Amino acid sequence: MKRMISVIATGLALGLSFGAQAGTLEDAVKRGSVSCGVSTGLAGFSQKDENGKWSGLDVDVCRAVAAAVLGDADKVQYKPLTAKERFTALQSGEIDVLSRNTTWTHTRDTSLGLNFAGVNYYDGQGFMVSKDLGVKSALELDGAAVCIQAGTTTELNLADYFRANGITYKAITFDTSDQTRAGFESGRCDVLTSDQSQLYALRIGLKDPSAAVVLPEVISKEPLGPVVRQGDDAWFNIVRWSLMAMVEAEFLGIDSSSVDSAKADGNPSQKRLMGTEGDAGEKLGISAEWAYNIVKQVGNYSESFERNVGQGSPLKIARGLNAQWNNGGIMYSSPVR
Repeated sequence: MKRMISVIATGLALGLSFGAQAGTLEDAVKRGSVSCGVSTGLAGFSQKDENGKWSGLDVDVCRAVAAAVLGDADKVQYKPLTAKERFTALQSGEIDVLSRNTTWTHTRDTSLGLNFAGVNYYDGQGFMVSKDLGVKSALELDGAAVCIQAGTTTELNLADYFRANGITYKAITFDTSDQTRAGFESGRCDVLTSDQSQLYALRIGLKDPSAAVVLPEVISKEPLGPVVRQGDDAWFNIVRWSLMAMVEAEFLGIDSSSVDSAKADGNPSQKRLMGTEGDAGEKLGISAEWAYNIVKQVGNYSESFERNVGQGSPLKIARGLNAQWNNGGIMYSSPVR
């Protein structure tokens, strides 16, 4: 922590442009917390329990950034945001980072003044219907009423898919995922469409989850990941590499239980990530133990995945595309060197 503050102080003394390039880091250090935008409640990704504690795959990205920057994964201020609110909150500086099941698209990356810092979940849009409807394929949904969450990529994907297949639908939009689920459960629509991960999360929230089925079609690519404002490269690098550290730790065989031995007696790649060799932390303007703190306090990517959305969770989603690149998936970190 002292070293991190020293880096910032030195930069200011030398007249470096921290105002343009690292303002968010400086603000987070002064505030003593990372302000992170999350969903209003989505099982497995970002949800708050009865004690007010947040958890989820997206929440772990927030916690990883706090561990890297402040040395404490618990120093996060969570801001629940609807899909409509999320980008404005980031653009205005209300939050430091958005980690809210948000799809990386060309338009969002080039016209909103934002940068996507990576992908923490590879997803795709699907459809959930009541078993009583007797539908086996999305191509049988001609004329259906479809529940959609407003302000998401699902709206355009849905329109493109139905138009391409010459079928019609009636859109019924809601502001939050909970409202969308309630609309589906009350019978206001025949089908609910969203990212497949969100469909599984919404299904376990139904009074009778076994009454709904997710159809086989996946109609889009939905790379989900954290977002920051453009123009602050230092903060962009920290958020990107906080996520990559979790992915790289899994690849290198380091988890929260073995992180201390990897730091002390690991191979050269493990020691570089853990900060006992090299200058990765210094190049980011933060502590040498930035990645050590992430893995020690949050875990590697596999630990986060399994407890939040995988076999250790109610969702029980298979790793699939989110498995490591050398294990049948496409999850991949650039090397720390």
